[in-house]
Amino acid sequence: MEEVFEEFEVNEEGKPYNIRHRAFYFSREVIEFVKMSRYEKVFYSMFDQLVRSATSVGANLAEGKAGSTRKDWKNYFLIALKSANETKYWLCLIRDTMDETDKKKIIELINEADEISNIIASIIVKAG
Repeated sequence: MEEVFEEFEVNEEGKPYNIRHRAFYFSREVIEFVKMSRYEKVFYSMFDQLVRSATSVGANLAEGKAGSTRKDWKNYFLIALKSANETKYWLCLIRDTMDETDKKKIIELINEADEISNIIASIIVKAG
């Protein structure tokens, strides 16, 4: 993946304009959050699903960029949108079931997942 996620233009909030870059950095944030979290075995599957869905967003956007047809591209973007929405689900479930977790960070991640969902949905709608 020679696209390199080092240099990129950012908006006034410091977030990348390119949705693939933004999804990549969101995935990193989720991984760092999970890595720093302490949780009992009962929560393991939620955190596992969270990492899977969050990293799926960027992976499907990258696959979509390489899509061979417009239909192929759209299918990957739809999967990325579904993964972003699933990520919000897991974050909300963690927020509401765990007492000892960084609620502020979870809310930030939920907001970012929501923004990413909205951007992807907008791209899909505009593309027709």
